[in-house]
Amino acid sequence: MNNEANQQPSSLHFLDYWRVISSRKELILAVAFLVVLTGTVYTLLLPNIYASSSRILVSEDSPEINPFAVQQNYMSTYNPYFLRTQFEILTSKPILNEVIYRLNLQSEWGKNNEILKRDIALKILKNSISVFQQRDTSLIVINVKRDNPDEAADIANEIAQVYRDSRLELASKSAREAIDKIEESLTEQRQRVANAEENIQKIREDLNIAVVGGEGQFDVGEVRMQQLEGDRLFAQREMVEKEGLLRILEDLNDKDLLERASYITFDQFVMNTIQQIQDIEVNLSSVQADYGDNHPEVKRLKSQIVTLEETLKKRLSALRNGLDTEYIIAKNNFESLDKVLASVRTDTIESQGAKFRPYRNALADLETERFIYNQLMSKHRQEIITLQVPQNPVDIIDVAEPNMQPVSPNLFLNVLLSIFVGLGAGVGLAYFIEYLDTSVKSADDLENQLKLKVLGLVPQKVRPLIEEGPDSENAESYRVMKTNLSFIANENEGMAHCVLSSGAGEGKSTTVFNLAYVAAQQGVKVLLVDADLRRPVQHTILGMSNRFGLTNVLLRDVPVEEAIKATSIPNLQFLPSGRLPRASLGVLDPRKIRELVQSLKSKYDLVFIDTPPIVGMSDANIIAKEVDSSILVVQYRKYPLNMIRKAVETLQAQSIDIAGAVLNNINVMRDDYYYYYQSYYSDYYQRDDDDAEADLI
Repeated sequence: MNNEANQQPSSLHFLDYWRVISSRKELILAVAFLVVLTGTVYTLLLPNIYASSSRILVSEDSPEINPFAVQQNYMSTYNPYFLRTQFEILTSKPILNEVIYRLNLQSEWGKNNEILKRDIALKILKNSISVFQQRDTSLIVINVKRDNPDEAADIANEIAQVYRDSRLELASKSAREAIDKIEESLTEQRQRVANAEENIQKIREDLNIAVVGGEGQFDVGEVRMQQLEGDRLFAQREMVEKEGLLRILEDLNDKDLLERASYITFDQFVMNTIQQIQDIEVNLSSVQADYGDNHPEVKRLKSQIVTLEETLKKRLSALRNGLDTEYIIAKNNFESLDKVLASVRTDTIESQGAKFRPYRNALADLETERFIYNQLMSKHRQEIITLQVPQNPVDIIDVAEPNMQPVSPNLFLNVLLSIFVGLGAGVGLAYFIEYLDTSVKSADDLENQLKLKVLGLVPQKVRPLIEEGPDSENAESYRVMKTNLSFIANENEGMAHCVLSSGAGEGKSTTVFNLAYVAAQQGVKVLLVDADLRRPVQHTILGMSNRFGLTNVLLRDVPVEEAIKATSIPNLQFLPSGRLPRASLGVLDPRKIRELVQSLKSKYDLVFIDTPPIVGMSDANIIAKEVDSSILVVQYRKYPLNMIRKAVETLQAQSIDIAGAVLNNINVMRDDYYYYYQSYYSDYYQRDDDDAEADLI
């Protein structure tokens, strides 16, 4: 049983938590009201925010041209992460800075005609926009929230326009650079054709050769020379192609080479590596948005991208070196064929005569240069026409329009959130105050913490029963207290009890009066003694004089019989405290108190003594030492438990018998634990009154 009693205080029930909320509901409601009021006022003071949205349809770009490739490869693969990449591009600094420039937002957002800093304007703009994909489509919604509906619509439309322009510019920039390289080669080739024509004209004039409209007979040597000439032309074209592509690669830095690698070369390893980098970058964007930069998965993906880019750089470098080698081989092949052809041509010309040899060589050179020039010209025109074909990777589907209905602040939502936050803060504050409150809150604290028996529970705002009447609903509390005292103290005839309290203002005087009142009602001869010499109140309750009393008896001025006065209450007599002289503060002598108590016990059935507080005075200890038992009055939620424990320890150190404790001034409306106890007796006495009235009627 003892173990169970010791373990019981440590276990908390749900009702214990509810009791805290119920006892401090005024505080909780006050905090909730203040939070709701603050949230409502703050919401009403916030400016209205308007939202406008534009929708765009995005598609992937076609690959860039390869001017020296025999056949263009325009095969494209589906990229499931393409739209996520475009989300990041739409909110990137280049796009937003261009929007700020076009709409002159730095001046619009500046105060007092001042120009707002670009980084601040960029931050404001970025916080004002949100980009998301419309489900199961390739549509991107650009949503802008601003305090001006027209400004929100303009920004949404301008972002879509700037994004479309940037996509078109990026798609055509690389193609134009490649066409510019072809134009440079055309200029050089045109000059070479002109030089070859001038050379032929000069040879004709020098050798006085007349050109007729047909070719003569060719021998075996001339046929061989024509075959070599064809091989030389093919080798020369291959060399020029390799040279042009090599020039393009040499003009690109590492970053541009990585971006355009998939269009310059169709190496399968390069294509696969680029696809892996794109997939990892899209995955990195998603993971980085969810977990942040310091997450291990983010670091691992970044490391993979760096590794793949290094591998790709090495592969492209190898391809560049390979192309350089191929160019050298083609050049050497061309030079070798040129030397062989020159040798055959020399032999042929020598066989045909020295006169036609220079002319034939010049004519062959001219045909070669013209063939190369025509091939470049044809390719140049083809790619210009292809570039001029309309291509639009971004279509604006819906243009943003001003929305005059504000989307925030949401008064209903903010008030609702304020209610929840206020209630949560109030409950938290209530539990925090309850944690700091070390006063006595229940009868369990008296029994478990102070090891005192509980004689009775007294509700709040109880007045002396002489004012409320014998049929008061509060009188039953004192009857229960009187009964418990009789059982605990083994009450016989001639018993003396003193009523104590650890501090002032705990309801000790009212308790001892009402206890004497109910005892007198039961037919017991009772004497009420006011021993609180410094702050007597019993004479005020009874409406009697305090001129003579206990002080005069102890000073031997008057006999005790003359100091005791009869009251208007049957069976109840009263010994007031009397006026205490300034020079007689030590009037409570233990011997005199002992003699007086013994004398009064012999004359009365019960003697109730009202004493001063225990803490700070020795009067209560002197009186309690000489009576049969002591009753400790503890006010509900007033003094710290440690203070009351010190008072109890002081009494126990002097071997003073404490019959029990009374928990006084309980707020039954705030604490459900005592509410049902009080309401039961209240209803009981109310029914008795109603029955009595019915009988009278």
